[in-house]
Amino acid sequence: MKRILKFVLVAFLALGLVACSNQETPEEPQGDETACTITIGLVTDTGGIDDRSFNQSAWEGLERYAEENNQEECISYLQSSAAADYVPNLSTFGDQGTDLIVAVGYLFDDAIKEVAPNYPESKFLVIDTTSNLENVASAVFASEQGSFLVGVAAGLKAKENGSNAVGFVGGMASDLIKAFQAGYEQGVLAVNPEATIYVDYCDSFDNDQIGQQLAQKQYDLGATVIYQAAGNAGNGVIREAKERGDVWAIGVDRDQYSEGEMEDGTSRVLTSMIKRVDTATYTTATNLFNGEFTAEVKTYTLADEGVGAELTEGRNLTAEEIETVNDFAQQILDGEIEVSSVPTIENGGSNA
Repeated sequence: MKRILKFVLVAFLALGLVACSNQETPEEPQGDETACTITIGLVTDTGGIDDRSFNQSAWEGLERYAEENNQEECISYLQSSAAADYVPNLSTFGDQGTDLIVAVGYLFDDAIKEVAPNYPESKFLVIDTTSNLENVASAVFASEQGSFLVGVAAGLKAKENGSNAVGFVGGMASDLIKAFQAGYEQGVLAVNPEATIYVDYCDSFDNDQIGQQLAQKQYDLGATVIYQAAGNAGNGVIREAKERGDVWAIGVDRDQYSEGEMEDGTSRVLTSMIKRVDTATYTTATNLFNGEFTAEVKTYTLADEGVGAELTEGRNLTAEEIETVNDFAQQILDGEIEVSSVPTIENGGSNA
């Protein structure tokens, strides 16, 4: 849970790897094509490849696979600017005979159902939704478990600073994102039963301005910690925390500590909920490379470090707070706590 993968997209672009918009055709792998044991194409949702969150993590997993197997020139991606781009982008890779096509996010559910049967020779990986098609692997995550842990951190910090108020800013109000909210609520209240929790949704994964506006609203109401699960829109929450300088944001999907860094080297990101999308893409790519691809649904949980909380010592959580978070993690692992994926607070409301 403590491992941090550093994003190296700039270096790859310098080598000529693809960075395409949805209107562009991805470049063919450079150099000797026979060096490609398999080719892999990733299609982002509207958050983009450099959202510093979900899509970026998925790409980092493929970069790791490529580096380990000398396949750097055999991976590429297409970015989607709207939902209407999902089918064309997936089909572009299918038309090229791409061996593995990765669809990042549950919003691709319908697109995968439409596209995958048209390309039976290609394999697909879809993240955060499931498929029973024979050439599609699915990766889903127990996000409520990791969210519970960052909720514990938020509840402790809000108690420490005397506010007892925290917030949650989600992307689109789907069952998937509501699981983040649900786990967070339970974690906060487990250590701070008197806490007030504000909840708002951006209805977007890419509009960081809305994310910042909702953060302004919640901080003005007295929240001192806000957990964002909103992709690129959530970066607006982190920006608002940095501008205020005396409140906290909680990152999502990957370690976002650096996104909250201030000029003095400190960070306004308290912790991050780690959701190992990179592990899902890395594992699936490696399996196909080794001839071991299976069209199954894989659920990543706290038990296999598929989700968790970023708990690097010497940052913004005290040793005692880290110990408390780890104690709750163990209780989840031992079955003493079962985290629900169903929230109790309505969009735009609170538990007050």
